[in-house]
Amino acid sequence: MASDYGRYGYRRVTALLRAEGWRVNHKRIERLWRQEGLKVPQKQPKRKRLWLADGSCVRLRPTHRDHVWSYDFVQDRTSDGRSFRLLTLIDEHSRECLAIDVARRLSSEDVLERLSDLFIRRGVPEFLRSDNGSEFTATKVRTWLARVGVRTLFIAPGSPWENGYCESFNGKLRDELLAREQFDTLLEAKVLIERWRRTYNTVRPHSSLGYRPPAPEAIEPASFASATPQQTKPAGVETSSTLL
Repeated sequence: MASDYGRYGYRRVTALLRAEGWRVNHKRIERLWRQEGLKVPQKQPKRKRLWLADGSCVRLRPTHRDHVWSYDFVQDRTSDGRSFRLLTLIDEHSRECLAIDVARRLSSEDVLERLSDLFIRRGVPEFLRSDNGSEFTATKVRTWLARVGVRTLFIAPGSPWENGYCESFNGKLRDELLAREQFDTLLEAKVLIERWRRTYNTVRPHSSLGYRPPAPEAIEPASFASATPQQTKPAGVETSSTLL
């Protein structure tokens, strides 16, 4: 697991092991981690939340699913030196990554297309948080959002920490994938980034969620009737009722 998930610490790997049925605690995994010479992430100092005293919406804290979504752009390059952009969009409460669009260029039209698709498939959030990029503040984007009943939360210029949930997600995306993979083509980048997004949602343990993934896959067991094949009568053999 340390090889497959090179940027995971022992606590996150412990959660993965428990999900597979291993009855172990994090202390044992930590001992094995150190014994194998693996890196143990240093504890980070606690940080005070930066809520505004007046309760401004710019600091609105998500309280339920689809309460606040946030989105942002990330930039990377393929091996030929050409840049491409990623539009990342997350649900701040569940931490689920709703979409990552990858293209050489992304405009306000692409933002509208992605939002309209998600609103149809998933529903409409109450708030949408973003920075002041032209793709997000465009008049047609703000007008359309107002028409469908979504209120916008624009962070202060030069204050990315106000969009902390999305910035944290973007940091994980860069640390665990973009900084470790070399993309030869745009298609390769799309495939690998979408695969990482699915792993992030369904497998990767999230520390703020009690080391559970944001959107684990649920498997409904087959019913007994459907699981048991129907018995068929061999050809030429009569049943007891027929004989009687």
